[in-house]
Amino acid sequence: MILETNNLTMKFGGLTALSNVSLKINKGEIRGLIGPNGSGKTTFLNVVTGFYKATSGSVNFNGADISKELPHTIANKGLVRTFQNINLFPHMTALENVLTGSFCRSKDNFLLSILPRKTQEEKRMTAEAENILLFVGLEKEIHSKACNLPYGKQRLLEIARALASNPEILLLDEPVAGMNEQESLSVAELLQKLQKTGLTILLIEHHMRFVMSVCDGLTVLNSGAVIAKGTPEEIQNNDEVIAVYLGKRHKKC
Repeated sequence: MILETNNLTMKFGGLTALSNVSLKINKGEIRGLIGPNGSGKTTFLNVVTGFYKATSGSVNFNGADISKELPHTIANKGLVRTFQNINLFPHMTALENVLTGSFCRSKDNFLLSILPRKTQEEKRMTAEAENILLFVGLEKEIHSKACNLPYGKQRLLEIARALASNPEILLLDEPVAGMNEQESLSVAELLQKLQKTGLTILLIEHHMRFVMSVCDGLTVLNSGAVIAKGTPEEIQNNDEVIAVYLGKRHKKC
């Protein structure tokens, strides 16, 4: 087990966004977190990654309680996320965007960073960033500005930047939102490649065909509470999930 939450509860005044959410993710699996809009999915990611502090409950990563840690500390430990809305540096190149994700691992200090000549550390980081862009299929866009990339490739670039932080678990918030079927298929293939490297992935997504094709297991939230856990097949045939989220036409995705 790499990530575990125990009775995670998040309240905003009188609103309970998460209610006793317990979730276990094993190393190397792709776990999907699904549910209707407003069910608490993104709030869950915000709590796990330290952007919100839970009202009660705990978050354990690799056996250690990280409930009180700050977001950058959690990222440095190997728990890295992307966001719903694309948040790239638009006028920086794809390579430069990926390099920003690796700065947390840099061994250079401030004085070295302002020298006109590249250090060995910068050369190493640049080579790693180029390899990541090759891995995600963006090697031809390495020197293109992020703002000039089509939407689907900007999404891939966000994942590439997250990978530069060398995560043990990658948390993706709607990675194929707004993509067409071919673009979604490319992301599915990428996630399966990443899983083969040993990376653990937790993803939020509303694209059910995508979710059912890539996830080993699913957890379903509704109104901040877990209503079902199981394999994609089990979730597709769960009456409560069908009633509140999937609908009858999605019963056999």
